[in-house]
Amino acid sequence: MQLTSGFILSTQCFDSTHGVSIVVWILSEQGPVKLISPPQKVLFFINEKDVAAATRILAQHNVACEFKPVQLKSFQQQAVVSCYFSSLKHYYRAAKQLKAHFIKVYEDDIRPVDRFLMERFIKGSVWAKGRLIKGQPYPVLADVQFKQNTEFTPTFTTVSLDIECDGEGVLFSVGLVGKSIDAVLMIGKAEDTSDLNFNVIWCEDEIDLLYKLCECVQVIDPDVIIGWNVIEFDFTVLHARSEALGVGLPLGRNNEKMTLRTGNFTRLTIPGRVVIDGIDTLKNATYHYDSFSLANVASIELGEEKLISSDNRLDEIVRQFNEDKLALACYNRQDCILVQRIFEKLKLLDFAVVRSQLTGLELERMGGSVAAFTNLYLPLLHRSGYVAPNSGDHGLSFDSPGGYVMSSEPGLYKNILVLDYKSLYPSIMRTFCIDPLGMVEGLKHPNHAIEGFNQALFSRTEHHLPELIRELAATRQLAKDNEQPMLSQAIKIIMNSLYGVLGSKGCRFYDPRLSSSITLRGHEIMQTTKKWLEEWGYKVIYGDTDSTFVKLDDELNSQSCNEIGTKLARNINKRWENVLQETYKLENFLEIEFETHYSPFFMPTIRGKTTGSKKRYVGRVEKHGKTALVFKGMETVRSDWTELAQRFQVALFEILFSEQYNQELIRQLFDNYVEKLYAGEYDSLLVYRKRLGQHLTDYQKNIPPHVKAAKQYLAHNPNAQIQRGQVIEYVYTLKGAEYYTGNHKFDYGVYVNKQLLPLVNMIIEVSGTNSKGLYSSQIQLF
Repeated sequence: MQLTSGFILSTQCFDSTHGVSIVVWILSEQGPVKLISPPQKVLFFINEKDVAAATRILAQHNVACEFKPVQLKSFQQQAVVSCYFSSLKHYYRAAKQLKAHFIKVYEDDIRPVDRFLMERFIKGSVWAKGRLIKGQPYPVLADVQFKQNTEFTPTFTTVSLDIECDGEGVLFSVGLVGKSIDAVLMIGKAEDTSDLNFNVIWCEDEIDLLYKLCECVQVIDPDVIIGWNVIEFDFTVLHARSEALGVGLPLGRNNEKMTLRTGNFTRLTIPGRVVIDGIDTLKNATYHYDSFSLANVASIELGEEKLISSDNRLDEIVRQFNEDKLALACYNRQDCILVQRIFEKLKLLDFAVVRSQLTGLELERMGGSVAAFTNLYLPLLHRSGYVAPNSGDHGLSFDSPGGYVMSSEPGLYKNILVLDYKSLYPSIMRTFCIDPLGMVEGLKHPNHAIEGFNQALFSRTEHHLPELIRELAATRQLAKDNEQPMLSQAIKIIMNSLYGVLGSKGCRFYDPRLSSSITLRGHEIMQTTKKWLEEWGYKVIYGDTDSTFVKLDDELNSQSCNEIGTKLARNINKRWENVLQETYKLENFLEIEFETHYSPFFMPTIRGKTTGSKKRYVGRVEKHGKTALVFKGMETVRSDWTELAQRFQVALFEILFSEQYNQELIRQLFDNYVEKLYAGEYDSLLVYRKRLGQHLTDYQKNIPPHVKAAKQYLAHNPNAQIQRGQVIEYVYTLKGAEYYTGNHKFDYGVYVNKQLLPLVNMIIEVSGTNSKGLYSSQIQLF
């Protein structure tokens, strides 16, 4: 027997002669290794009372099933039995037939290979001991015993892949850039490439291109293939063309074929390799952009542009393929390089590895917060004697409320402190033992339970999430201490997703009693915090989910404010310790922190009203001897306001927050901007950007300006491509809203009235000055 360890690259399961084989490819220190389990049985559960009916139904459909009693029950306290199958075919057929006959089936949607790994608490890395099969290109271990491994961290070889094709998906070229390759496979007759600093591999046709692509991948032998929308587009197109042309794609190790299945998400398997998409990884690492297009992200993160940037990009790609193949090759290669550099700069592969090690999700599986929760929670639930519920088993229909948002008191303030609860929702779950199993056991034994909301009760001893949160919090602190930002960020994302998962109807553990016991407890904590602060003589002007904004006296200096903030946080934490012990006999894991001192601070009104706004404010902070403006929800951070408005707003607040602030300075700034605007000096700042939430054809009534602009542009440019989710750039001209092309006669009055004056009026209204005397007629200014 041979022992090895490594990181999981790909997983599959197959029907074999004696059962189901689990096949796992890993990357070990010595290279890739293929692991094959002994024959396995796959299973789901049904209620014990349904065994007789299930036996009859499965016999009628020639499905072989073995029923075994287990020490498990449902959340409804009904005993269940395991249904074991030696064939995947029978497993899936059985679940379908039983549900068709209204027999409740539990956990049949857990992929057998996922169950195999999660029940062994295997996350990312694994120990494996098995029998070495000799004579294989790569090491192959059979009859493998798998064990959890928390130590192994991989070092991958990667290649960046990008395809070019026409609108029908007919292939033109494939770019490959990595440590051992820098090439573009291009269909066409060979041309002189001596002026290029990369290889062009000429292909006769699509079939030849697909063959040579597979040959290249086998030669460079990457562990990881990266790209931009690479699964949903590039590999989906490659798969479609291979199917249409009758060509297999042996891209896997041992020349094993790629498989692609569509459903709720596209599942791509290349045995022995993993494909990771840049867009999905960025989103899961909580990066935010107006557009996740490669052009936009590369421009922001790298300061580099794609080689084709025209609106009719597809037309230009087709033209280059027909007329200038070397230019297309350069474009194709450049996209590969941009992806590679983004991955390297933002350490996206490191993030994906850490996330897999924490959750057990496949390296390429992005999104998947519900799947990650299931991976972590289900094995623990089984060991507590329960099977997971099906969605909707609770039979409740009410919705839980969102986070607490307090009404604000608009105004201009000299000193505002922000006190922020650290990881509020996870802290509530840990303190009040909020947990799916905990609620089942709490309702079962109410006399010793902790009261939640909407008749929820939680066991003080039988639960898993509080301990899981404790472990995650401790690991995150260790990651911070050891300067491991990727690990810290991944843990933060997982912890913050726990409430979201329990509040999502797509999660099998969703129960509105659970989610409302978290959010309503949050409401109670925020209201209590405000009450205590007011008892101590302070004024609270705003509160949002986990943050409380406290007004201090204008005469206080920065040092005094910071000392008060630290003292208030300490006193609130001490009071929670006492209250929770006296009222609930619970240990306190709530922790409020003094986060920020704003001086000055501006809270606006809701536009057109006198009441205070929510989730919108501006403040000035001082850090390391330097001051900076912080905008929340304002025009400077909203993509649907122009750069003109954003720049003007910053200038306005620099005046407002200055010692010399007066109305005349505001007037001068406004006049200066208007003068330069009409002189054309700000033309490059006048572009609006708005995302298409629907397909253009879906907009029928109340058509917004960006949609009108896009429709008019398409009417004159029928070959242009505008898709749902695309960010539309448009401007206001004398003809109204027009799609931005860079050459327009602007209607400057629109920008004065819609972008500049509302900002001036917002400040004047809140700062107590009547704006009517300042600009009595907006149009008569000019």
